[in-house]
Amino acid sequence: MHKHIINGYVAKDILKSSLPKVKNDEAMAQQFKEGFNLSPEMMKIAGYFEFIGSIFLMLSVFNKKFARIGAILINVIMLGAMYNHLKAGHGVKSIGAAGKYFALNMVTLFDSYRK
Repeated sequence: MHKHIINGYVAKDILKSSLPKVKNDEAMAQQFKEGFNLSPEMMKIAGYFEFIGSIFLMLSVFNKKFARIGAILINVIMLGAMYNHLKAGHGVKSIGAAGKYFALNMVTLFDSYRK
């Protein structure tokens, strides 16, 4: 039961954060450019990874493989976010949110391999 709660929590939050990126929101694109020196195209790619990963996490109630796929897709982006925050000089505290979702997805990923 805990895995469904974790997956739902992560999926909801990540889905919410992916929508402005996928919709190519101008303010979000400006944040990516100024904060990380990343193009709007990279922002959209990150948004699609987050969006698709969230959908897979939501579908994980039907199959563990969906949880595995969703967790991997989202964790790729969370690792990139943590790296870019540190590279941009935002400090260790700035990786808190991405680190939290990364850790929760690691729980999901390990659980998806349990029999």
